[in-house]
Amino acid sequence: MKKLEEVLKDWEAVIGLEIHAELTTLNTKMFCGCKLEFGADPNTHTCPVCLGLPGALPVPNKKAIESIVLAGLATNCDIEKHSMFYRKGYMYPDMAKNFQTTQGPVAFCMRGHLDLDVDGAAAKERPAAAGLGVGEEVENITGTEDGYVAHVGITRIHMEEDAGKMVHVGGGEGRIAGATHSLVDYNRAGTPLIELVTEPDLRTPEEARLFMQKLRQIYLAIGISDCSMEEGSLRCDGNVSLRRRGETKFGTKTELKNMNSFKNLHDGLAYEICRQAEVLEEGGIIYQETRHWDPSKKHTIVMRVKETADDYRLFPEPDLAPYDLSDEFIENVRSRMPELPDQKAKRFQETFGLSAYDARHLVEHRETSNFFEAAMEGADAKLAKPLANLIINDITAYLNANEVKLADTPLTPERGRDLVKLMAEDTISSKQGKQVFAAIMEEDKDPAVIVEEKGMKQVSDTGALEAVVDAVLAANPDDVASYKAGNTKVQGFFVGQCMKAMKGQGNPKLINQILAKKLNE
Repeated sequence: MKKLEEVLKDWEAVIGLEIHAELTTLNTKMFCGCKLEFGADPNTHTCPVCLGLPGALPVPNKKAIESIVLAGLATNCDIEKHSMFYRKGYMYPDMAKNFQTTQGPVAFCMRGHLDLDVDGAAAKERPAAAGLGVGEEVENITGTEDGYVAHVGITRIHMEEDAGKMVHVGGGEGRIAGATHSLVDYNRAGTPLIELVTEPDLRTPEEARLFMQKLRQIYLAIGISDCSMEEGSLRCDGNVSLRRRGETKFGTKTELKNMNSFKNLHDGLAYEICRQAEVLEEGGIIYQETRHWDPSKKHTIVMRVKETADDYRLFPEPDLAPYDLSDEFIENVRSRMPELPDQKAKRFQETFGLSAYDARHLVEHRETSNFFEAAMEGADAKLAKPLANLIINDITAYLNANEVKLADTPLTPERGRDLVKLMAEDTISSKQGKQVFAAIMEEDKDPAVIVEEKGMKQVSDTGALEAVVDAVLAANPDDVASYKAGNTKVQGFFVGQCMKAMKGQGNPKLINQILAKKLNE
């Protein structure tokens, strides 16, 4: 099978996403008063409504409707004042009433969009971006200094209810195939669930991953969901088809399920693109079907032939009246809108002079952006860049490697600020800064205390440094001659010898300056 880079030279992938988010910050379900609680004992939060018992009538959750309107406003959607719920035929044990209550052709939120910043290695997946100048436009992308911005349309965000949870027992992999029997937990049935459907504007697995990451940031910022992919409160289905470059007609799409991480989303789409290309190049046919991504085996397998809209037998929900949202209701929701990630990134650029790249990566997670702001409160603006580097590189790497949250580590915003201040003032070198960072995490001490205890304070006295430089140059006359003959790389050797003589406590910046002056006299 060809690699993704090879495939995308001849084929264009057309990708659309369906992203489901449970409104986990609410207290009760969508159409009844049952409590929302992840991990509760099975079937302890159920009632006649969410079990679909005869005669039970649904009552809509106003807070859930406020949440979806907030999501729509945050993603540049038009808020439809008039909409209604439908019944969607759903014959499966995890939905006891045999239908799902969902929205029909007109949802609460329609016609939105998000703009994605794609740079670095991610930008290389899209051939159309190659050689694109700043401000130049092609397809749905605009060139930037580091890559491009992709404009991705949002068809709709609609409200529905989640199904229960199936537990398959007796099989080797916890799936229905090979299981001896299945258990059903209806605690999740009826949980408020919003589904965002994109336009088929995505062209690479990286764009899909970035879109889902950005949407997660937005949902977390507006506080409607915990967006835990591990617990299933944020899930994604990916639709993908291929067409020859230059063609405009869509190919036959497949739908990928089980995209429960950003990596799985990228890898699953990448594999499916390569698989479809191989089938088509061998003269085969792509069938419209739902496929399962198996991350352990790193391939997709057929689950079922894809249903069509007719199979769902949608018809208006007779037990729920249509909705007419007032201007007052919409504006009241809008007034609760917090600062969104893009707005915060722009503010970081303007206030602290950060690059677009640094600002965007700082706001990827609320804890890192909050840490940065707290550390910079009252601090000199010149510390912003080194502090951003510390967060984006060292802190992020530590959190990922140890699978912990920043709040659960000994590193406070004050300690982070003091650490970068020590480096900015040349009290310690950048190399020593990494050692002090590791010591903070291990010993739970302030940076200044660690520097003092370990004798790491740099010597910046020019007189003392000059004496060491003179001694090193005098001891290595052949290397001095080599430098003067044009071998300037030998200066690094001299720096190393000076640092060795000072047991690592010399200021390398000043040593370099003194060496350069003396070697060129």
